Amino acid sequence: MTSLKLIQETVTFILAGGQGEQLFPLTKDRAKPAVPFGGHYRIIDFVLSNCINSGLKRIFLLTQSKNHSLEKHLQQNWNIFSRQIGEFLLTVPPQFRMSNNWYQGSADAVFQNIYVLQQLRPERVLVLSGDHIYRMDYSRMIQAHFRTSAEVTVATVECERSSAGRMGVLVAEGDGRIVEFEEKPKDPKPIPGRPECCLINMGVYVFETAALVHAVCEDARRESSHALGQSVLPDLVRRGKAFAYPFIDENRKNVQYWCDVPTLDSYYNASMDLVHIEPLLNLYDKSFPIHSAMLTHPPAKMIYGEGKPGPPGVAVDSLLSDGCIVSGGRVERSILSPGVRVDTDALVQDSILFDGVEVGQDAKVRKAIIDKAVKIPSGMCIGYDLEQDAKRFTVTEDGIVVIPENERIV
Repeated sequence: MTSLKLIQETVTFILAGGQGEQLFPLTKDRAKPAVPFGGHYRIIDFVLSNCINSGLKRIFLLTQSKNHSLEKHLQQNWNIFSRQIGEFLLTVPPQFRMSNNWYQGSADAVFQNIYVLQQLRPERVLVLSGDHIYRMDYSRMIQAHFRTSAEVTVATVECERSSAGRMGVLVAEGDGRIVEFEEKPKDPKPIPGRPECCLINMGVYVFETAALVHAVCEDARRESSHALGQSVLPDLVRRGKAFAYPFIDENRKNVQYWCDVPTLDSYYNASMDLVHIEPLLNLYDKSFPIHSAMLTHPPAKMIYGEGKPGPPGVAVDSLLSDGCIVSGGRVERSILSPGVRVDTDALVQDSILFDGVEVGQDAKVRKAIIDKAVKIPSGMCIGYDLEQDAKRFTVTEDGIVVIPENERIV
């Protein structure tokens, strides 16, 4: 069967209701998939771009709480689907058709939307997590799934055994059939012959529709976590109907790139990778583009400061989005989102500044994440006295200062 036919027979569910409690205060007013990343992207843009680049244009986003920011982003920047030819990107909050509960887990989210599958009757369903950062052509995985006649195919990526215990770990035979699966094991089983490496579940699944519907209905009848990985996948593994699909990275680097950002420190580290001369994540490959906001800001500019003579605005080893103005200040190893302003003699180092942040004259910001529309007053220092910073803001284990959106600083 042709790849186009397989794609046409597939519907995509993106699980986009993650609250991201460990990313608070960045998730104070937004779901985790809506958190900005890399200047003008949102985390959700990477999975959506993978879908578009794979030819998948029948997409349901299963959302939950704090979805206003995500909805706004999608309406403004992802209005690229043609309903006339059957394309769509639709958000689906809990419909309370099966119960009065919010989504209790990924399996329950699918269960509560069985009516969607009954209406469209696709042959198979691609189920994705909306809060991971990677580049992948899902059409290749769908073809592999079809060839093996599996009920579910699970995308896997290699991981160091020392850190595999916080994820789902699989053991597969030579033909790809999964023979063991364990969620968050205390003693992760390694890849045969490679004792320091494990196969982990990426949260990317291709299900035969009938098998998926049967599995989530069975899960709904019992007490469980109602998560696909923890509650549904083990049953399919025991039946011998689950296959592993090795991740083929479209990032085109020597090391595979698949990134979860469960904590503020992991989010900061993944972001700071982007300012390196050779970042692990390649945002510049036009053959597999990452789509996002169509900005109306003017170009970024660096100018001499206003009000007193001094050096020109300078940015070194940094990402500057449209609309940024560095007016006599200095920016080093930092990411500036659209509309950021850094004033005369201000210094920004190793930091992430979201949309519309203003750094006043002579202010200093170091190792910080500053959310939207925050104004750093002239002369203020952030990130230099963590004990004092912790009295007003969030300070992570690694010493990153996090200031929430619209915070009024005096």
